[in-house]
Amino acid sequence: MRIHHLNCISSCPLGGRLMDGRTESILRRGHLTCHCLALETVAGVVLVDTGYGVRDVADPGSRLSRMFLTLLRPDLRVELTAVRQLARLGFRPEDVTHIVLSHLDFDHAGGLDDFPNATVHMLAAERASAEAQWTWLDRQRYRPQQWTRSRARWRTYPSMSGERFHGFAGVRAMVGLPPEILLVPLVGHTLGHAGVAIDTGTGWLLYAGDAYFFHGELERRPHCTPGLRLYQWMMEKDREMRLANQRRLRDLALAASDIDVFCAHDVVEFERLAGRSATIPAHMLSARGVRATDVATPAHAGVHS
Repeated sequence: MRIHHLNCISSCPLGGRLMDGRTESILRRGHLTCHCLALETVAGVVLVDTGYGVRDVADPGSRLSRMFLTLLRPDLRVELTAVRQLARLGFRPEDVTHIVLSHLDFDHAGGLDDFPNATVHMLAAERASAEAQWTWLDRQRYRPQQWTRSRARWRTYPSMSGERFHGFAGVRAMVGLPPEILLVPLVGHTLGHAGVAIDTGTGWLLYAGDAYFFHGELERRPHCTPGLRLYQWMMEKDREMRLANQRRLRDLALAASDIDVFCAHDVVEFERLAGRSATIPAHMLSARGVRATDVATPAHAGVHS
């Protein structure tokens, strides 16, 4: 298996340093990644989240909420979409056979239409919540314009049916995917939010999506920037579960040397794992002498207790 780390259109939020902890001033826009993974597997290319898509770039006003466009001001350049970065790496849209979604928020599912042959995997509770559109905020975060065409290819899984993985319940393999890729329920940010665990043969990568937003939240003395703390509070669907899953992730990150936990939007984590600046698209890797991560396929992959 080869793992490509993709930043599929950064967000540039209001508040600068109050959001990312790195920008020089609170008067400047900050920088948050949209960290996605492309996994070269025996089942084809598996994409973990899609980021924004080609149609989001072409017509953001009809696809995205005006509120989030103003708040986050995503860097909407078509060359930064997953489908374009993969094309420059030698892959066609049809090569992506599966997409595993952490959740259906606009900045994680905008590229679904760009991969017409992919089966889309998610928790059943996420589909139900996104389609219900219960609140005004739901209607801003969940954008049916982004995923109407892919609905027939969605495959969903119950949140609590599965095995245990390092303290997390309901963890499961997915139909048609290699057994070293697991769906991990991490409810809280949304009602069907999930992480994705990948067995590299020598350890695990655990993509936590939006279960947390800032690398400091996994430290022994957890801390988060005030802007991201406020944003997480604003977007949460279940505060008790969100905080409980953050504690589990922190405990796991501190205790397990063979598990690398990372989230979707932290620049520090992206650059550590990708080995390059978050401003450099994946298709520029070969020109800069940086390669994707090659990992061994485990002989007996599966759920570990």
